[in-house]
Amino acid sequence: MGDTQKLRRIIATDCGSTTTKSILIEYIDGEYRQTVRGEAPTTVEKPLNDVTRGVINAVTELEELARLKYNDESISFTKDSKIWLSDKENEGVDAYVSTSSAGGGLQMMVTGVVARMTGESAERAALGAGAIVMDLIASNDKRANHEKIERIRHLRPDMILMAGGVDGGTTKHVAEMAELVGAADPKPRLGSSYKLPVIYAGNTKARDIIKDTLDKKTDLIITENLRPTLERENLGPARDKIHDLFMEHVMAQAPGYGKLMTWTKGPIDGKLTDIPIMPTPAAVGNIMQTIAKVNNIEVLGVDIGGATTDVFSVFTEEKVFNRTVSANLGLSYSISNVLATAGIDGILRWVPFDIDESELRNMIKNKMIRPTTIPQKLEELVLEQAIAKEALKYAFIQHKEFAVSLKGGQRQREISEAFSQSTSGASIVNMMSLDLLVGSGGVLSHAPRRNQSVMMLVDAFLPEGITRLAVDSIFMMPQLGVLAEISEQAATEVFEKDCLIYLGTCVAPVGKIKADKVALSVKITLPNGETFQEDIKFGELRLLPCGVGESAKATLKPARSLDIGAGNGQEIETELHGGVVGILLDTRGRQPFDLPVETSERVRLLKKWMNELKAYPEQILK
Repeated sequence: MGDTQKLRRIIATDCGSTTTKSILIEYIDGEYRQTVRGEAPTTVEKPLNDVTRGVINAVTELEELARLKYNDESISFTKDSKIWLSDKENEGVDAYVSTSSAGGGLQMMVTGVVARMTGESAERAALGAGAIVMDLIASNDKRANHEKIERIRHLRPDMILMAGGVDGGTTKHVAEMAELVGAADPKPRLGSSYKLPVIYAGNTKARDIIKDTLDKKTDLIITENLRPTLERENLGPARDKIHDLFMEHVMAQAPGYGKLMTWTKGPIDGKLTDIPIMPTPAAVGNIMQTIAKVNNIEVLGVDIGGATTDVFSVFTEEKVFNRTVSANLGLSYSISNVLATAGIDGILRWVPFDIDESELRNMIKNKMIRPTTIPQKLEELVLEQAIAKEALKYAFIQHKEFAVSLKGGQRQREISEAFSQSTSGASIVNMMSLDLLVGSGGVLSHAPRRNQSVMMLVDAFLPEGITRLAVDSIFMMPQLGVLAEISEQAATEVFEKDCLIYLGTCVAPVGKIKADKVALSVKITLPNGETFQEDIKFGELRLLPCGVGESAKATLKPARSLDIGAGNGQEIETELHGGVVGILLDTRGRQPFDLPVETSERVRLLKKWMNELKAYPEQILK
């Protein structure tokens, strides 16, 4: 890890598809803080065709803002049209790191023998490395061979990850998959002058067969089996190879990236070392894992964008990391897909007023064809946030189905069962043990009221027991993720102090009882010395004031058939952390959470809850 004495000033950039964002991190009064940020249009496309131009523009803005901040004209971060690494006090920086999703990010295909076993492990490896998985091709996916070959040719991925078979097992099906890839003779999406990278991370016994079939047609890389036994995944080596190949092949084809790769450096173990540019989603996953490890907590994060929604999680004592990309769930380009997935009734169930169905459909279509617009009326904002709840909900459902324990290791199974399409093991996502839920993306980070962010997170994810809520202030998680490669201390301090905006804590008993019965008896001593004591009935929300950095002592006793983490009816004494919104007591029920079917009753409850949460101005909730 980096030497804090040598890391006084760090610049980190994120080269997005449209905007390049830069942040300055400085060592001030014994701690790392993010001090200024800049941004500029990304310049990977014509007429400039050089990503470094946008980087220099974004860093020049940092320079100007730093000079204003410190009233010092001598501060300089750039020299000779590049970022300047220097040991001098007011010149250059000590480290420069970057992430990128320009050019559409990393697009991959994965292959496996059994879709729900080695195929799923290959998907986890690719997603964890920051890729978009275009398709999974498996021996048992019911497509004819000619369809699989045509699919590989048509998609033109940046690279292919091949898995299949446990070490020492049969090689027949792995050989068949290699023949399919060879027959397709796939051409890469970027750059026709090089062979398509193919990573083989399957049965070690089949390596010679793979070489004979693919070595001349592709740029073949062989690494450790990512599923050496049914009981064990070994995703690290495959993920590392994906990162390496992403830099060598994909990024190297994008204009200016070769130059940018020579700039990214930082001290590791006292030596100035090249720091690879990291795919943006992989960097976000990296900071999630770092935070979970450093604080020994379970973390769930979401980034909702215009086209996709990424969900990241770190669960269990082993801190197992998973990432999923819901490629058709977003709030601009993919907003019509949210409507198709959730249905009109799914969206309208969160709307506390009457609206004509055709009016809602028109609003959704307008957003799709004009993706950069933002709501102009309060009613439009309510509708957009209702759509966001459904997009987040379905992205999370997909994540839970993917983040599972390994299928296959606990008992003897027939081969016919192994080839079935049945679901993998149980999901490892446990909302009762979750410590921190983090939201990111415009609709969550830039909601007009932070109370609306709480409402969307709680309604979409339905946290159970006691869970802290936060949002990413200015979407700096990617930069901090790559920074963690050289200094965990700098990355975690900035994440805690400047990146995360703590919204508060949600307390939600699990279970269901009748509406007129007491669900939760609470006694909470607030930071101002006041005591809040109430028997809260089922179906209610209560919002209590408790600011950032404050905490409240609480005694919480759920009803006999409800659970907040210690078992049914078991009392808990704990400390609840505050935030910009406060402490939310939610007795609306979990497993299941139901909204009334009857419109007038549902609207009445929505208005009541939104008023209690102070989510919107009162005129919309009368």
